[in-house]
Amino acid sequence: MMLEKPILIVMVGPTAVGKTATAISLAELISGEIVSADSRLLYKGMNIGTAKPTHKEMGRIPHHLVDVTTPDRSWSLAQYKNAANNVINDIQQRRKIPLLVGGTGQYVRAITEGWDIPPIPRDNTIRDELVEYAEREGSRSLHTKLMEMDRKAAETIDPRNIRRIIRALEVCISTGKPFSQLRTKTKPSYDIFVVGLTMKRSELYMRIDARIDRMFTSGWVEEVSRLIKQGCTSDMSSMSALGYREVIDFINGDIDFAETKRRIRKASRRLVRRQASWFSKNDMTINWYEMRDLCLGELHTNVTNWIQSIS
Repeated sequence: MMLEKPILIVMVGPTAVGKTATAISLAELISGEIVSADSRLLYKGMNIGTAKPTHKEMGRIPHHLVDVTTPDRSWSLAQYKNAANNVINDIQQRRKIPLLVGGTGQYVRAITEGWDIPPIPRDNTIRDELVEYAEREGSRSLHTKLMEMDRKAAETIDPRNIRRIIRALEVCISTGKPFSQLRTKTKPSYDIFVVGLTMKRSELYMRIDARIDRMFTSGWVEEVSRLIKQGCTSDMSSMSALGYREVIDFINGDIDFAETKRRIRKASRRLVRRQASWFSKNDMTINWYEMRDLCLGELHTNVTNWIQSIS
């Protein structure tokens, strides 16, 4: 497909809705390559609990920004944005179509809205104090502190993600301004078509519960045990990925298996609600498709027609 100008197809939706399979099938039809917008897929060795695409799936279509770092080396939002833009530009220059796929709201918005991440240097004094506070009072207390200083930023950060909470608080304290107000936007240099996949909550929760069961039967506990032997600890940013800290607590004997699954199911539902705040059904820039009624041929036609309309 010859393109007159750079374009980007974006596919968003809640966890477990079916983004991976749909994106791969669409990419095969439009000569596309997939760029992950899922913070959990960055880390090597975290495969089962993140529902990472299989080797067979990634063999069908090139995937980018998957397995790019180790769990002990976290990536900042700025790192991700720079890497994603470089990959997207490379795909476009090769006359392929990039598909940005994932449910991490910050990652998607940073690309589609052209966020300029504030270049505020680290303040180790403030950071050390916040780390000490988190160790003493816990991540949720730290998140409450951020809520008091910058509610907008707090609402977009997982209360368990200590690294991001500390960074936001560090910026608030060192600059005297809300972290959320320091981000400016530069319009991307390409046209964007956003596909949203949706499903009734009751059906989605059933899919999530079934997937959690499959993860455990596929060896999730063994996967986390290997990560612990490699030096991973629950306070690492990578371990804020859904379910990993709960599995660590199970391995350590702090909770039983039933409680582990209960907590992961509860956390999954929180994630779905948080993703809904990033990708609203009322957002007119998103072309929503109900998964029960989704016809790949119709989706392909709609995307192709859009490409032709802007060419």
